[in-house]
Amino acid sequence: MVEKKGGIPLERPLQETIKCTPEEMKAAIESVTQKGTDWSIFTTGIGTNTLFEAAESLGLLDELTQVIGASRIASRGYKTVQALKKYGFTSEIVDGDGTNAGLLHALQDVSFSDHNVFLQLHGEPVPALENTLAEKGADVSRVLPYKTTVPNPAIVTQLVDEVITGEIEAVLFTATPQVRVLFQEAEKRHLSTDLAKAFNEIAVAGSVGKVTTGTLNEYGITRVVAPERERMGALIVAIDEYYKTN
Repeated sequence: MVEKKGGIPLERPLQETIKCTPEEMKAAIESVTQKGTDWSIFTTGIGTNTLFEAAESLGLLDELTQVIGASRIASRGYKTVQALKKYGFTSEIVDGDGTNAGLLHALQDVSFSDHNVFLQLHGEPVPALENTLAEKGADVSRVLPYKTTVPNPAIVTQLVDEVITGEIEAVLFTATPQVRVLFQEAEKRHLSTDLAKAFNEIAVAGSVGKVTTGTLNEYGITRVVAPERERMGALIVAIDEYYKTN
């Protein structure tokens, strides 16, 4: 698709998302079933499904659903809302735009003082979400149904350099973890400010969706090209249109 638009595609795989085994989630599931929770916050549909599937395989599904059902529930994204409905749960609070920032906005008037919060994440920690909950007084416990790995660290290093030096004119991000992996590498080398500046002035950051755009913004990238329809094909068209008018 990039070639058809006249571009030169360069593959730079930054991360891989791997499903955790039920045994890897067992401690987190047992912890919440034993101590209970005041709030249950879910952030992805696929992660929600994986969590309950793991609980079922461990023989803990009844206990988990009982605890979740007794708590107040918040969720991010329509897929998450649908996944919860499969298990008979209705979200009391839902974000307005499918992003972590939207979820935090929806929760801004909630007091979490001395409350236990069970947080389902996907692939990696989300510091902005976890830190805000902790600042509001929550005792946060989390479960990661998926984990993010970096299959080739040398490629991450290479891409940081290519963006900063202007060797690459656009980077198309297809998932939030890719952004974090890239900036974590830049931070190790004290280049995160330079990387953000390069994206704002040289290489265009393309984002497949709102969640990824929000993460790019968190790292100081204000120039982001993103399509209304959250699909790769639409992203490539959006980038093409950007270059036609800029």
